[in-house]
Amino acid sequence: MAIPPEIYRITFLNKGKVYEVFAKQVYQSELYGFIEVEDFIFDERHVVVDPSEEKLKAEFQDVKRSFIPLQAIVRIDEVEKGGISKISNGDNITPFPAPFLVARNTPDTQQSE
Repeated sequence: MAIPPEIYRITFLNKGKVYEVFAKQVYQSELYGFIEVEDFIFDERHVVVDPSEEKLKAEFQDVKRSFIPLQAIVRIDEVEKGGISKISNGDNITPFPAPFLVARNTPDTQQSE
């Protein structure tokens, strides 16, 4: 009995949008702070053309491997079968807070009164 290949649904933030793609391989990159995604899967069987999936196909058409920053990842799921990749506006997703710098009152930053 053949073992079915693993398929992953990767949801991540890119340019203010939420991307949901399917791939056969996902792993931690040797580049610190990145996840590597390979072997993207796009559903060729559906009759109705989804413009967001067509945009994703065009964007990832010649991509061998994609490096996605860890802080952009929303979730990664192992699924039974692939689905329709899509781009959504991301109104219901809040990105993980990034560290920010707080200016301290130092002689260089203090304003004279």
